[in-house]
Amino acid sequence: MKIVIIKETRRAENRVALTPQVAQQLIKVGHEIMLESQAGYASNFSDEAYEKVGCSVVDKSQALPLADIVVKVNAPDASEIALMKEGAALISYLYAAFNPELVQQLNAKKLSAFGMDAIPRISRAQNMDALSSQANLAGYKAVILGAANMGKIFPLLMTAAGTVTPARVLIYGAGVAGLQAVATAKRLGAIVEVSDVRPETKEQVESLGGKFIEVKSDEAAKVEGGYAKEVSAEYLAKQKEAVNKSLFMADLVITTALVMGKKAPVLITEEQVKQMKLGSVIVDMAVEQGGNCELSESDKTVVKHGVQIIGPANLPATLPQNASELYAKNIQNLLNHLATKDAFKWELEEEITKGTLICHDGRILK
Repeated sequence: MKIVIIKETRRAENRVALTPQVAQQLIKVGHEIMLESQAGYASNFSDEAYEKVGCSVVDKSQALPLADIVVKVNAPDASEIALMKEGAALISYLYAAFNPELVQQLNAKKLSAFGMDAIPRISRAQNMDALSSQANLAGYKAVILGAANMGKIFPLLMTAAGTVTPARVLIYGAGVAGLQAVATAKRLGAIVEVSDVRPETKEQVESLGGKFIEVKSDEAAKVEGGYAKEVSAEYLAKQKEAVNKSLFMADLVITTALVMGKKAPVLITEEQVKQMKLGSVIVDMAVEQGGNCELSESDKTVVKHGVQIIGPANLPATLPQNASELYAKNIQNLLNHLATKDAFKWELEEEITKGTLICHDGRILK
């Protein structure tokens, strides 16, 4: 099948959907790959690197009408959808629940759209799970970003001039991003504490050297699709009370809490920010879904009540080479599952296909 890689148009998006290495492997099994010029340049992959493995570098307007499969990181815009041929397949992030208009546009063209954000969190789909692969990198970068903006170092330092105490880091959420943030902050020498509504994450946190903040309650969060479902206001109030002591002592706070398909829960209010240490830093990784901190602003750094609040909208794109390498492998594994070199299998009731296929053959499936 003809696979087309096009350049990302989202602001500050440096990733590319397929790397030369993965493109070469797909070509070896029989696919033909076309690339819009400089699609991989911001990820440190030149056009020549793609041509060397057998890709054709072409103009987007010529390639899209020929594509059997279009691969992207972010969803295509209206002009790109218009160029695609009826019945072609699209593989990219879609976030269908938040973008009904986009889904309507894709469906009107009778495209088969697969959402990389909708990979089911099951064992056999782990190597396709782009949300996890990118969150892993984002968790690392959030700590580095926080460290760069703090007014002190992370580790204990004993010198002739005196002793520097280690930084205190508080992390909300022990998912993939949160656990990577724990590991990174511990490697840098910080004292790390973690809060999560799922008590079963305690063991994972402690295995990485973090301290788990327990909330005394009969209510435990239910998990759906790898994400915690919403908990009651009463539980959130108890969590807030349990975490406040650590929050007010923290030098760096990283928030990662998301609820699948819904606005992120507000975990840090303005009133709490007022009581935090002067010069402390919050990195709100949930800012694209509304933010875990009441004062966060998407893609901005603001200072409120002496606290620096950073709202990075797309952390994986700041590590484009590694992020692209992992995302490309996720797409390759999904594609190998969904199709042969000649055609899609269209096993519509199969769990991974059913989970990721948003629209198909003129029908919106979810």
